Amino acid sequence: MNKREFLRWLGGAGLVSLAPLSGLAQTQPVGVSPADTATTLAAAWRQGTGAGSDFVGLLQLDWAQAQSRIKAAVALPSRSHGLVAQADGGFVAVAVRPGSWIVRCDAQGHAAQWLQMDSEPEGRTLDGHVCASADGQWLYTTETNTRSGQGWISVRDARSLHKVAQWRTHGVEPHQALLDATGSLWVANGGIYRADGDKKRDLHLMDSSLVRINLENGERLGQWRLKDQRLGIRHMAWSAPNSAGEVLLGIALQNEHDDIAQRRSSPVLAVWDGKSLQTPALAPVGGGYSGDIVAGPQGGFVLSCMRANAALQWSPANPAELNTVAMLQEVGALAPWVSDVHPQGVLMAAARGVGRWHPQVPAAMLKWPEGLVVDNHWVVV
Repeated sequence: MNKREFLRWLGGAGLVSLAPLSGLAQTQPVGVSPADTATTLAAAWRQGTGAGSDFVGLLQLDWAQAQSRIKAAVALPSRSHGLVAQADGGFVAVAVRPGSWIVRCDAQGHAAQWLQMDSEPEGRTLDGHVCASADGQWLYTTETNTRSGQGWISVRDARSLHKVAQWRTHGVEPHQALLDATGSLWVANGGIYRADGDKKRDLHLMDSSLVRINLENGERLGQWRLKDQRLGIRHMAWSAPNSAGEVLLGIALQNEHDDIAQRRSSPVLAVWDGKSLQTPALAPVGGGYSGDIVAGPQGGFVLSCMRANAALQWSPANPAELNTVAMLQEVGALAPWVSDVHPQGVLMAAARGVGRWHPQVPAAMLKWPEGLVVDNHWVVV
């Protein structure tokens, strides 16, 4: 397949390009071990229409054979969102906001444990994300009290999914949560009040914030806000450590301004550097909306900007810049792709296929099985 044929295939597949550009991965890429020629991810997707069209399970990407396939699938009662991998090869998935269920799947992708939120007396719904303790024993789910709108974190047994503790998030509409190296929990409070049907309301009261919580007692260890309160803090990732062992917290932003032009030209990345929360790159290249973020090369990040059909790379070496590394239709879910030889590549889900980008390895793309649409997040298992 020459370059012209590859570009024609990209257009037909609803994909545009990755940089550096290469053809489909028909053989093992240079500098990649045999273990890197296949990747298995836990993901949520929609296939078909109507009831029973939402699934969670395992997707297998075979780069050597240039194909993707569904390895296992569990039918869901509603759309899923965030997932977390478990040490035994399984994973946990939660329903999108306002979520009503959690499911734990084993290493074969079969449902091993379900939890329905109406079985708990607090009257709360899930906000779409879950993370795990370093030892894998506990899960942390972001939740909302349906009466007050206040955000909560529930600490759950990783196998039974039963709640053992709970703490306030000191805000409303908590979305993603991440642990740091000290065991503190970081929570992205989206800050938007919701009406029936999950409709946004009273955006002039929006109060998005980043919160650090002591998981031993729920104490608020810090809280940070951006100057522009219409910039929603939702998705987060830790960078790879620099030579001094320091890490940055990258935050994918979603703009909620009423004016469309202002919304589309707003920043899509915030960075917490251990002292303050800033928006270092102000170029209007992301369409005002970033749906996912992962660690990238040079201690930076890669963001997916669905409305701009672009994946953007940021580096602390050039903090004012966002560089386009892929143009993919409806680029969404991101996950690290780590070669044995070269670290910090990224897998990118798009409208009709998956792209694999790495600054030092030829790019590759695979089509989805027919009719499959991957949701906003996935994880390598």
